[in-house]
Amino acid sequence: MQQNGRRMKTILVPTDFSERSDRAIRRAVLLARQAGAALALVHVVDDDRPDPLVAASCDAAGALLDDQVRTIREADGVDCTARVVAAAPITGIARTAEEASAGLIVIGPHRRAILKDVFTGTTAERTIRAARVPVLMANGIPTAGYAQALVAVDLSDRSAAAAAAFSALGLGEARRTAALYVYDVPGSGLIAGASMSAARSREYLREEEARAKAALNDFMRRLPPVANELMVRPGASSPARVILEAANEIAADLLVLGTHGRTGAGRLLLGSVADEVLRAADRDVLVVPSAVVA
Repeated sequence: MQQNGRRMKTILVPTDFSERSDRAIRRAVLLARQAGAALALVHVVDDDRPDPLVAASCDAAGALLDDQVRTIREADGVDCTARVVAAAPITGIARTAEEASAGLIVIGPHRRAILKDVFTGTTAERTIRAARVPVLMANGIPTAGYAQALVAVDLSDRSAAAAAAFSALGLGEARRTAALYVYDVPGSGLIAGASMSAARSREYLREEEARAKAALNDFMRRLPPVANELMVRPGASSPARVILEAANEIAADLLVLGTHGRTGAGRLLLGSVADEVLRAADRDVLVVPSAVVA
C-alpha cells in the first residue's frame, strides 16, 4: 500500500467509542496488517465547554484509548498509538491527520437515525471534505480484504488523478477492480417522447453506448493500471442510483469517488451524486480529495 509513490506508514482512525467507530477500527486493522502500516487512534473532545468538563472528558477518553491500543497491539499485532485532542471535531481530525502524517483516514458509517453526531449526516461529509488525504467510510462488515472495487470516473483530469491515487493507495490490492463511466444520452427526451421510431431509438442508444465505451477506453489508457474491467451505463435520470446498482451487479465491496476543489472542500467529483452515494451506500466508500491529486 503506497501513498504518492511511497509506502503508507500510518492510518488514522477517529473514534467516538461507538459500534460504528469499532467497525472503522476493525477495517483499519485489516488494512494496516496488509500494508505493514501503523494505526493512530484519535478521540476529539469538543472544547466549546467549560475547562473542567473538557479535562474530565479527556481523561476518560484517554483511559478508553489506552485499552484499545493495548488490545490492538497484543491481539492484532499491529503497531498502534492514540491521542485525545480538545478541538472542534472537524478541525481536530484534520489537524491530527496532518501531524501524524497519515496516508489514510478511516471513519465509521452513517448512523441511520435522526440524531446527529461527529460521524453522521453532513458532519461526516465535512470531515471528508476537510481532509487532505483519502478518507474511507467503513460501511461494510470488515471480515477480509476487498475482493471487488468499483471506481466511478467522469473522464476529467481530476477523475484520472483520483483513480491513479486509488491505484497507488492499494487498499489491500482488491482482486478485481472495475471502472464505471455513467454517461448522459443527448436527446433522451426525444426518445422518451416517441419522436423517434423504436428501431431508430435502439440504434441511437447503441451508438451512444459505443461512444461511451470508446471514450472510457481512451481515458483509461492515460492511467497506470487501475481496472481489469470497464463498465458504461446511461445515467441521466439518477447517476447515484446507477452507480449503486452497478456496485450491486458486480458485488463490489468498495466504491471509489473523488472530490473537486483545491483543498477537497468543494463539491465531490460527481457533485451531489457522490453525496447521495455516501448516504445510501451499504459498502465501503473511499473518497480521494483533490488535495491528494493536485
